Amino acid sequence: MSGTADRLEIHLTVNGSERHLRVPPETTLLELIRSHLGLTGTKEGCGKGQCGTCTVLVDGQPVNSCLMLAAQVNGRRVTTIEDLARDGRLDALQRAFIEEGAVQCGFCTPGLILTARALLDEDPEPDEGRIREAISGHLCRCTGYAAIVRAIRRAAGEASADRSNHPS
Repeated sequence: MSGTADRLEIHLTVNGSERHLRVPPETTLLELIRSHLGLTGTKEGCGKGQCGTCTVLVDGQPVNSCLMLAAQVNGRRVTTIEDLARDGRLDALQRAFIEEGAVQCGFCTPGLILTARALLDEDPEPDEGRIREAISGHLCRCTGYAAIVRAIRRAAGEASADRSNHPS
């Protein structure tokens, strides 16, 4: 990272693409994603790291992008909700959220799905307690959490079935 008094040069990988940007030093990761990269799937909720709405993955781990400065992701890998669908097909988690009715207004959904993605990448078959623990930093005012937990369990089950049908 290099910079001048008013701008920092940041190099990072976002959704698999290398990016080079110059931003003011006070720029948050959330602002970088939404305003500088135009990826508006990441939402701002409270702006204080208390609701989980702005969650993205940094090197595979969920972070509140409203609390992280853009300079902190220099040289790192960032994943946003826009990276989950492939070739016009929704990710298993996205499908499960729809099928289980875990989406109402949808505002918190990208952060919840990315947190769930990180969980399933770490633990492909989490129990309900582990799922609830993983999403405990997220506030949803519409669905309650039962449908969200069911959706994550469903996606884990589908992935488990895929693994057993296609052993390595």
